[in-house]
Amino acid sequence: MKFPLVLLTLLQLHQITQPGNENLIDTTCRTTANYDLCVSAVTADPRSAAAAKVEEVGLIVVEAVRVKAEVALSVIKGMKPTSPEYRAAMEDCRDSYEAVVMADVPEAVAALTRGVPKFAEYGMKDAAWEAEICDRRLGTAAEKGTLRDVNKSVQELAGVACGIIRNLL
Repeated sequence: MKFPLVLLTLLQLHQITQPGNENLIDTTCRTTANYDLCVSAVTADPRSAAAAKVEEVGLIVVEAVRVKAEVALSVIKGMKPTSPEYRAAMEDCRDSYEAVVMADVPEAVAALTRGVPKFAEYGMKDAAWEAEICDRRLGTAAEKGTLRDVNKSVQELAGVACGIIRNLL
């Protein structure tokens, strides 16, 4: 009976962020343009408890960019264009976010994993740019409210990722 209790206790202790991790996260996030967003994005991921290097913190934020880009794709899929121009803009946004999910994020992950942060930064800069392109393409369409919020989130998260990655250059 003692073994399951001991095992459960050890598992719980393992999930607690170690002081070194908190210091790494705090120090790393302070180098970004949006400290609060950085800390929030990093600590929301369970992998942050074991993060021991800046690269790992960067990978967590890159993953957050991917998740937000997938949210954008879901929003786009659920929107009903009211005009041909708006339909074309939505198709452009879909293409932009597919590029983020299928190219920019994998490029950043591969670059961080292989120790080539310059290419990770390129991928995240492009992710921010794709979100901005989508927002501009939509213009003043009244229906873009939710997508505008997601675009802003992607831009801000990608900016945080770039800030983290710059620590590695």
